[in-house]
Amino acid sequence: MNDGDMQSAIAALERAYIGLGSNIGDRERFLTEAVRLLQQHPQIRVTGQSSLYETDPVGYTDQGPFLNMAIEVTTTLSPEQLLEQLMETERELGRVRDIRWGPRTIDLDMLMYGDVRRQQPELTLPHPRMHERAFVLIPLIEVLELHHQPQAEPLRAFLERAEGKEGVTLWKKMQ
Repeated sequence: MNDGDMQSAIAALERAYIGLGSNIGDRERFLTEAVRLLQQHPQIRVTGQSSLYETDPVGYTDQGPFLNMAIEVTTTLSPEQLLEQLMETERELGRVRDIRWGPRTIDLDMLMYGDVRRQQPELTLPHPRMHERAFVLIPLIEVLELHHQPQAEPLRAFLERAEGKEGVTLWKKMQ
């Protein structure tokens, strides 16, 4: 790779944040396996991860509690390519989409991708409901605080107003 190619590769590197959840089977194993599979991709590097939080289900509530976390990745994939990789990882880990917001082995949601704002049927960035959900905001703020403290501050205001904070409890510290 020459210097120009190296500069292009560095310039194309984007930071993205992904929310992970599981409430079927060995929930912790599904989360750690999803992180491992993403890390194995040659164009994705996991650069931070939150602790694990046990959370009450939202939407469809007749199901077991979730384990949730957030990760920070750097990638040269486009938002659409990263979304496809997230969906492939879900398929690999046995995700079945029977009931909206229903039980699942793994759920991977792209929360933010750099400064990209997008509204398409298959991908909305930032994630349209993340500001309303304590189970997303708590781990996301934690992972943002690892390297990007200023980005976490505006989300704290949303967390103050979010419903369901009492349904999110620290399950396992990862730091």
